[in-house]
Amino acid sequence: MASTIIARQEGISVYDYRCTARPGDRPYAELHDRFSISYVRKGTFGYRARGALYELVPGSILIGHAGDEYMCTHEHDACGDECLSFQFEANLAQATQAAAKPWRPRAVPPLPELMVMGELAQAAAKGSSDFGLDEVGLLLLARYLEVASGEKRRAPHTTARDRRRAVRTALWIDANAHRPIALASCAREAGLSPFHLLRLFANVLGVTPHQYLVRARLRHAARLLADDARSITDVALEVGFADLSNFVRTFRRAAGVSPRSFRLAARGERKILQERLETLALG
Repeated sequence: MASTIIARQEGISVYDYRCTARPGDRPYAELHDRFSISYVRKGTFGYRARGALYELVPGSILIGHAGDEYMCTHEHDACGDECLSFQFEANLAQATQAAAKPWRPRAVPPLPELMVMGELAQAAAKGSSDFGLDEVGLLLLARYLEVASGEKRRAPHTTARDRRRAVRTALWIDANAHRPIALASCAREAGLSPFHLLRLFANVLGVTPHQYLVRARLRHAARLLADDARSITDVALEVGFADLSNFVRTFRRAAGVSPRSFRLAARGERKILQERLETLALG
């Protein structure tokens, strides 16, 4: 089993698991060291825990309970499997207020309401979504808890104090957008659990904290590109993007043009924006 850490933030670690086991390979006992929810994106395998055996296929969800022993089996023709796994520290898992039953180790069959969240997680892992991976992990978990409990969770009732908290957190994100910011940091600033903040922030402001962070960075970048002479790489780093390629990809997705073209347009190259408008008209 090969594992790669995609992201590690306070309370949440995200792993890419790839197994190359073949039918006939002897299974062995393993241990869940954290609470986890994993999305099977490729392949198939069996999962044995607490005397129960489950078969997982692409789209299945695997729930792991910290401290439980389990065993994976590979009895079918398909060789190997791949999973995207969100692993939660105990305090964050408890903050979801999940009952013991939903957190028991189990596998959930491919369900539309969970598969779409799994694919959103895939997009976030590849950098093609402006959701934060920590946010997607909690959203996937929240959707699973709805399915497991059979109860649809209502949007939290927001008091004036809660709305002030959301707005203050947004202003804090905007002022610190040039720094690495995790959901847990925002939650501390707001005095809430990450799970509560994510739901409250989105309910009050219509975007998640990470989406607001990305958009704040893009806004600051657009201002610098229009008014400043520093290089595009320097602009990307100044506003908080970790690397140039991610900045260019994100900026193009938002603006419809590259940072360089945006800068030229801001300096009077009207042809660039005219071509963009013509493209939209033709579309």
